[in-house]
Amino acid sequence: MPQRMTLITSPVFIPEAQLKKAGSFAPLFGNSNPLALEIGCGIGDFIIQIAARHPERNFIAIDIFNQGCKQTCRRIEDSGLTNILMMRIEARYLMHCYLGEQSLQAIYINCPDPWPKKRQRKRRLLNSDFLDLALYCLTDHGELNFCTDFTDYGESAANLLNRDQRLENMRPAPYSHYLGDYPVSKYMQRFLDLGQPIYLCRYRKKEGIIVDSPRLNKGFRLRWPKDEE
Repeated sequence: MPQRMTLITSPVFIPEAQLKKAGSFAPLFGNSNPLALEIGCGIGDFIIQIAARHPERNFIAIDIFNQGCKQTCRRIEDSGLTNILMMRIEARYLMHCYLGEQSLQAIYINCPDPWPKKRQRKRRLLNSDFLDLALYCLTDHGELNFCTDFTDYGESAANLLNRDQRLENMRPAPYSHYLGDYPVSKYMQRFLDLGQPIYLCRYRKKEGIIVDSPRLNKGFRLRWPKDEE
């Protein structure tokens, strides 16, 4: 069933047309502070926590679900934080077309769709193609953070990241169930309360790594309804 689309008029919500006109995020934030990106922000629990801890960074929260975007905007406004902007846009399209080389100090991917059936796993966000794009966008020592409640996804993601020579592990093992000071969303807490582990991977791009601009495959652009242009 298609999503019921509602117009989002929040001042922290940025339609693609507005970003395109601005040319970059700096004019939209009103400063040139380093950028961090959360892919799949849900209803905004994580982004509020991490942005409050790092006022020296600007944060872009993105999701493809209209209602989640709307709730996140409301939470951002209620928080009073001025270092978060929200977009409804596909991650790879945003990174390729509007962020670009060494534009991000951190990427956060929290509990993405695990596409659990074997035939669906090619649809998972974190794969070798996405990793190339992430490394292209990350600065030297930029962080790639990934967590999931799904065992197979956690193990396969950890294997992918741990064997990539362009990354260094921020933890002593390929993944950890100990979250430490990593912000916990309500969605993540639901699994923890049930005694189900979260698989957390935290890696950092090594200094001096050069990554060629990856090709963007067709089909990733999320088209907007006319009333949100």
